[in-house]
Amino acid sequence: MTADNAPQKDPGVPVGEGAKPAILGPLLAEAMSDDRWAECSVALISGGKSNLTYRVRSDAGELILRRPPLGHILPTAHDMGREYRVLTALRDTPVPVPRTFHLGTADSALGTPFYVMERVVGHICRDALPLGYAVTAEDRAAIGAGLIDVLAALHTVDSERVGLGDFGRPHGFMERQLRRWSEQWQRSKTGDLPALDALRDGLGEAVPGQQTAAIVHGDYRLDNTLLHPSRRGEIVAVLDWELSTLGDPLADLGALLAYWSEADDDEVLVRARMFGPVTAESGFPSRAEVVERYARATGFDVSAIGWYQAFAFFKLAVICQGIALRATGGAMLGSGFDDAQGLVEPLVQAGHYHLGRAGDRRSGRTPATATTRVGLGSTS
Repeated sequence: MTADNAPQKDPGVPVGEGAKPAILGPLLAEAMSDDRWAECSVALISGGKSNLTYRVRSDAGELILRRPPLGHILPTAHDMGREYRVLTALRDTPVPVPRTFHLGTADSALGTPFYVMERVVGHICRDALPLGYAVTAEDRAAIGAGLIDVLAALHTVDSERVGLGDFGRPHGFMERQLRRWSEQWQRSKTGDLPALDALRDGLGEAVPGQQTAAIVHGDYRLDNTLLHPSRRGEIVAVLDWELSTLGDPLADLGALLAYWSEADDDEVLVRARMFGPVTAESGFPSRAEVVERYARATGFDVSAIGWYQAFAFFKLAVICQGIALRATGGAMLGSGFDDAQGLVEPLVQAGHYHLGRAGDRRSGRTPATATTRVGLGSTS
């Protein structure tokens, strides 16, 4: 958990690496037309698995800087221009986003694409809620409702009206996503994983028809939002837009549900948890209630949501494999990568769990409460 955009407390991370004040200060002074930025301090907020995020402070105030991670990155990942564009476009919509100020290119003194935006104060909750925050079930219910309502608001924004009509190719979105992440798997694999291949094939055999196109976030979850410091349930900013595009909105809903925990989850889902089970606390809606509220707000048909949940776990498994590969090469900055390889198998199993239940629903059978364990090959 990171509260109020607090700097990362990892003694092994050089906080200025990737955004050295001596380089960044003069660059910001010119970009912001304010010489007070020439002398600045930089603190790493988060780094490694996603783009690097820094808090920059000077006599002129505070800003947030985003840049790609250090070291090798996979093709199409960590696109600063896309993040900057979608944040700027959503500024005057019901979707809460930070104001953007400057987009820098790889030709800048920093040597990499980056952008700066306003610092929005709030709570980022990953593994637990802050001590004394949202202490009642009613407070937690409000947070759950806020998450769903903001996602629904995003998916009902008119992309043409906000200048994002060409932000992606929504037709055939899930087919391309499945193909893209299958290709990423081929780039990241260190050994054969038959169960992952089987999950990919099963998804490919049952891709749902896309009912609409919308602006999708690409990684919408609790810890990619900022919660208001005191007004429970109010989301003051949605963060981390690097995977945003035009596509199938149910991909976002499936991803949110993949991160969602319930108190009585089957063991296969418990093993696949990537963060602490915050939403398993009393008051948070169940996954079924999340789907119901979202459907009411958007009017979308959500009957195929099990497939999208299975795809979300497939994608997460591929991402974790890529993280593990880069971590072994020393290319990842930050902590929290020791378990990436170990998460691949549980994520694949969770994908099979949801794909099986989705198949049961299509055939009219009662979904099973457990799943048969699919063997995985060696990753050595």
